[in-house]
Amino acid sequence: MEIKASMVKELRERTGAGMMECKKALTETSGDIEAAIEHMRKTGLAKADKKADRVAAEGLIEFAFSNDGKTGCVVEVNCETDFVTKGDDFKNFVTAVANCILENKPADLEALLATPITGGGDNVEIAQKNLISKIGENIQVRRFVLKQNVSGNLSHYKHGSRIGVMVELEGGDDALGKDVAMHIAASRPSCITSDEVSQDMLDKEKEIFSAQAAESGKPPEIIEKMVEGRLKKFVNEITLYGQPFVKDPDQTVEKLLKSASAKVVSFDRLEVGEGIEKKVENFAEEVKAQMQGA
Repeated sequence: MEIKASMVKELRERTGAGMMECKKALTETSGDIEAAIEHMRKTGLAKADKKADRVAAEGLIEFAFSNDGKTGCVVEVNCETDFVTKGDDFKNFVTAVANCILENKPADLEALLATPITGGGDNVEIAQKNLISKIGENIQVRRFVLKQNVSGNLSHYKHGSRIGVMVELEGGDDALGKDVAMHIAASRPSCITSDEVSQDMLDKEKEIFSAQAAESGKPPEIIEKMVEGRLKKFVNEITLYGQPFVKDPDQTVEKLLKSASAKVVSFDRLEVGEGIEKKVENFAEEVKAQMQGA
């Protein structure tokens, strides 16, 4: 029987499950939507989707690289609690996803979720939902960065399991690349050089600095110099090349790289849960609310 898009849409709306799961369930039940819903409940997929709205701000960062160091990826996979990150099931899933990215080179997250996972028959999305059902927490492959066939070499640094940095370096060696990646993990630069700072950002900061300096009551020419100095300091603080190197604050990262005839082509920094608003639980208030509602 032909599985029409309208059938898949209806099943998705009724279960909240992913498109691939809905299509697979409808195929296995010959297009019977009610039977497909029952099938998904039995396999735990419907239960997994009910957990999809729960905040998942914990997780792991993982890397995978080709043998020649020219292709690599970094991925963030989230869960709800730090406890789950220590389990082998979750760790193995994260590693398999990283290897899947390296081997299949998906264009985006949607393509990754539809890709057969390394070492298993299911695609990443189904494997993810199966793990949700097994562990009982919301688990999400959140984002990844893939670099392919770079002209230089890829270096990386992982701080614990929560921060990962991948650096594309031309010149130098892997030790230098790792040092730069470590610096990025600690100092969180926004871009590589001052040329990459947007004019809109500079104008906004200049406006703020000008307003602050004007309150000093000093002459306009002095205020202008004060603003220029603060703007230069701001740019150095947010650019990789302008920052003091964490291992040797007496020199900037730019000077460190020049001494090794090297340059950073690109960098990517992922931190677990970055930008996700965590729900703050207050157990006492929760119990109080339940008692009042009883």
